Amino acid sequence: MSLNLLDPAPPSPRSAKKPAASWLAHPRGAFSYSQLLRRLQGNRWRFLDTPLSLRLWYWLTPVLMAAIGGVLRFVNLGDPKTLVFDETYYVKDAYSFLVSGYERGWTEKANDKFNIGDFSGLLNTPEYVVHPPVGKWMIAFGMQIFGPSSTFGWRFSSALVGTLSILVVALLAQKLFRSTILGGIAGLFMAIDGHAIVQSRTALLDNFVMFFALLAFAALVMDRDDGRRRLARRLALKLSIEPNKADSKALLYGPWLGIRPWRIAAGIALGLCTGTKWSGLFFILGFGLLTVFWDINARRIAGVRYWFTGALLKDSPIAFLTIVPVALATYLASWTGWFLSSDGWGRQWAASHPSPGWDWIPGPLRSLWNYHLEAYSFHTGLDSDHPYKANAWSWFVMGRPTSFYAEYPDNQCGSDKCAQVVSSMGNPLIWWAGSAALVFLIGYWILRRDWRAGGILCAWAVGYLPWLMYPNRTIFFFYAIAYEPYMILALVFCLGLVLGKPKDPPWRRQQGAVMVGFFVVLAVLLSAYFYPIWTAETITYDYWRSHMWMPSWI
Repeated sequence: MSLNLLDPAPPSPRSAKKPAASWLAHPRGAFSYSQLLRRLQGNRWRFLDTPLSLRLWYWLTPVLMAAIGGVLRFVNLGDPKTLVFDETYYVKDAYSFLVSGYERGWTEKANDKFNIGDFSGLLNTPEYVVHPPVGKWMIAFGMQIFGPSSTFGWRFSSALVGTLSILVVALLAQKLFRSTILGGIAGLFMAIDGHAIVQSRTALLDNFVMFFALLAFAALVMDRDDGRRRLARRLALKLSIEPNKADSKALLYGPWLGIRPWRIAAGIALGLCTGTKWSGLFFILGFGLLTVFWDINARRIAGVRYWFTGALLKDSPIAFLTIVPVALATYLASWTGWFLSSDGWGRQWAASHPSPGWDWIPGPLRSLWNYHLEAYSFHTGLDSDHPYKANAWSWFVMGRPTSFYAEYPDNQCGSDKCAQVVSSMGNPLIWWAGSAALVFLIGYWILRRDWRAGGILCAWAVGYLPWLMYPNRTIFFFYAIAYEPYMILALVFCLGLVLGKPKDPPWRRQQGAVMVGFFVVLAVLLSAYFYPIWTAETITYDYWRSHMWMPSWI
């Protein structure tokens, strides 16, 4: 089940000025499509060449990991049976969406009524909110199925995408590392980590940001292979037609690769990500640059003489058009409920604010633009204090996990004082080792230029680094869910290096298997130990205190 983790990198030309002569000048048939594809992709694992039993495990392992994660997320999902933390905003907004298609205000102390299924606190006036609609529509989807008074229904969509993310992470790890075992480990870590579990069991927005960004990254990884197949096919065809014309413009700059469907899929996912929270804009920027960089490198390895210029002229414009406008259209579509309304917040702003010279822009779009300007001012100026405010630097060590829910009832657990807690802390072993793996991967990429390490680091960076630009802004540890899948992929990458290659001596593989197996078992045991404080189980107060390894966790 384990295939080679790190195949040798495909050969690349020594000089940027001489690659064309290395193979384009060969006589007809010297480089076939298959040979060029191997040059671009290395020794690839072909799914259909593996035994049937391994093909079965290729799908069964990710599904099994997702099933484990689904059990941890869906069992007793309705507990606590009350709004917790920022559910007070998003769940009530989602109900308002079901009623009117946009956010409406609520009376004071509406939570008490809402918790018992009394929605009479909903006002007829619009409410000013600062997050786009997609995540709240996702929450509304579960409420529509199971009823607006069902706490299970509030959290259903978040638990669903949290479970699906396990499947995506496992399949993505299998593709990146060419190993069913490592794919299963990646899926297992995503399934049992407390940070991911708590986010999946709570109706907040960040879990949807993570999921849609993860889908976009997976789509671009698929597009990387698709683009290289297209490049190999079209270059080989050109060479077979014009074997002695290596100086032709098409061969000097490389061929056009056309519209690539996986990039369109990534654009849709990124539009949904940004339509949940504006932090998705960083993923659009980072992933857009990443996919173009992959194209530049593909032309270089293929031997195209002017590989950088060729990619800049022939790949970048199409990449932009198949990602950015698609993401923008998807984002605007998510505001359909607001567009269709007549009294959504700020909906009629353009009618009372004529703009000479800009009247050619439809009024609803000008109103939406003003809405966004005000929301941007709110986000950049948010610096109010909060007991669980956590600077982004502290996320590496889980310096200040967010407490979503805490009650301390008496005489309900066989002790005088009990605790029911939901804390967003992750599995300490997975989180601390994952943070160390990210640091290691930076050095590994610098030394080895492994594209998988670079892709993982890019995805992590756009999910994390932007928060460092706002040291005074009120931010929380649970925002880190956006980059957690890539932290786990970095950790599994390092475990793959410990495990070794199939060509290594048996003793080396055995030692690696023992160390990796010990790490996995310890991670599972730690998750079992911390699970009660991720799911609001009733435990003794002293047992809860025993989980608070750092004073800042309380």
